[in-house]
Amino acid sequence: MRKLTEFEKHVIEQKGTERPFSGEYYQHDAPGVYCCKKCDAPLYRSESKFNAHCGWPAFDDEIEGAVKRNMDADGMRVEIVCAHCDGHLGHVFEGEQLTPNNIRHCVNSVSMVFKSADELIDNSSATELATLGGGCFWCIEAVFAAIKGVSKVTSGYAGGAADDANYKAVCSGMTGHAEVVQITFDPREVSFESLLEVFWQSHDPTTLNRQGNDVGAQYRSVIFIHNEQQALIANRMIVDLTKAAAWPNPIVTEVVAYDGFFAAEDYHNDYFELHGEQPYCQMVVKPKVDKIKALFADRLK
Repeated sequence: MRKLTEFEKHVIEQKGTERPFSGEYYQHDAPGVYCCKKCDAPLYRSESKFNAHCGWPAFDDEIEGAVKRNMDADGMRVEIVCAHCDGHLGHVFEGEQLTPNNIRHCVNSVSMVFKSADELIDNSSATELATLGGGCFWCIEAVFAAIKGVSKVTSGYAGGAADDANYKAVCSGMTGHAEVVQITFDPREVSFESLLEVFWQSHDPTTLNRQGNDVGAQYRSVIFIHNEQQALIANRMIVDLTKAAAWPNPIVTEVVAYDGFFAAEDYHNDYFELHGEQPYCQMVVKPKVDKIKALFADRLK
């Protein structure tokens, strides 16, 4: 998290407002991405910015999963906050007919930091990693390989030592490893939260050390977090899903610090794509892939 000045705290944490026409990005029009000042999460693409002549930066679309909406205490306006850290951004208005999208995110400049297109191209952190375990890695690899914004999915092991990070040893259930996939994704195209939405639907997060007939600690439901932002998102989603009673039984998914990843043997990669006619793939993997494609058709490559 970035250290904030007193004025930034006033706006972002205490829900204040900067003076109209005073913000750095009011008439800013360079190509790039506007990110949260507090946690650096991508919020808006420059293509969505327009001049609403309102005194604050205006956008008619947000990056998927980046912004949450809350009703103001007086019920008069809808507040927008960063979905990752709950930092106050401004308010959202609909029905003004200012753009074809018919929506205006009115955002405080001080709530954002701009990253130019050149910075994003040159920045090695333009892609991020997610490391997730939800049963047999053949299943979740096939699921996430289909998601737009995901450039690479690698099957492997996490949670144990390097010496026994191999399929035979891990299958004993005694090494501490979980079968996982490591996902390389572009947060400008798909958010970590969106990946977790797919993750929850790709397995049963309420069965301890088991997915269907696959039994053992290596098949546990687990999120290995790479940074504080991922931890906040994962834990908040678990709380929200628990409150919503999304499953009849409690969620047992572990949220633990990432401590290394060991790629699986080559023959595990692209397993469903290469061996889709095998009985296990037809009976276990294919139904999960078909379910995700039906639920998230708009997110597929």
